Amino acid sequence: MKDLIIVATITAKAGHEATVRAALEQIVPHSRAEAGCSRYDLHVDLANPASFVMLEAWRDAETLALHEKTPHFQQLVATIGGKADIHVAKLNQVL
Repeated sequence: MKDLIIVATITAKAGHEATVRAALEQIVPHSRAEAGCSRYDLHVDLANPASFVMLEAWRDAETLALHEKTPHFQQLVATIGGKADIHVAKLNQVL
């Protein structure tokens, strides 16, 4: 079975860019250490430094659900809530 791929696009609202970036940077090492996580990489859009893309790979939906309940994920949600627009795509590899 292939990993569940997550592409999360997070765009900080004006004036919150530094807070959002710091919160995203902080979650990366904690998430990478979780069982079932094979990728958790943060990227910044070169054309828009307020826009970030998190590329994630999880063993399955269950490990992703466990991730979303962790204290570090909950802290991220609390920190950037209302300070960023977030779009999450959940993907399965076709080929």
